[in-house]
Amino acid sequence: MADDDVVHAAGCVVWRLQGGQLEVALVHRDRYDDWSHPKGKRASGEHDLGCAVREVLEETGIRGTIHTELPTVRYADNKGRPKVVRYWSMERTGGRFTPNDEVDQLIWVPLDQAKDMLSYSHDRVLLDSLG
Repeated sequence: MADDDVVHAAGCVVWRLQGGQLEVALVHRDRYDDWSHPKGKRASGEHDLGCAVREVLEETGIRGTIHTELPTVRYADNKGRPKVVRYWSMERTGGRFTPNDEVDQLIWVPLDQAKDMLSYSHDRVLLDSLG
């Protein structure tokens, strides 16, 4: 399969310390009725890390500090195309969520609760790399 047939995307597992407890931000996309990490498709000529930071800001309004790259996730998208998503760990430093066309809710939850809430197993694997 040609690389042109693969959907490339990037995102972040956004986290904060709240009362000494690690919490992650999960986003709800009304269009798919799912809970996931903020991510999106890479624009032509865009670097994956730049895409990840842009997508987090667009979907959540959150700014942060990038820490480590997390495992790359591979799966078939909702159209059956192969999708490769690179992720980074991002510590929230500022910003504020406002519902938008892509994301209607954002919640902060502890790691164990996040594992139960995430809609896709490939998103749960990323949490193991954090904690």
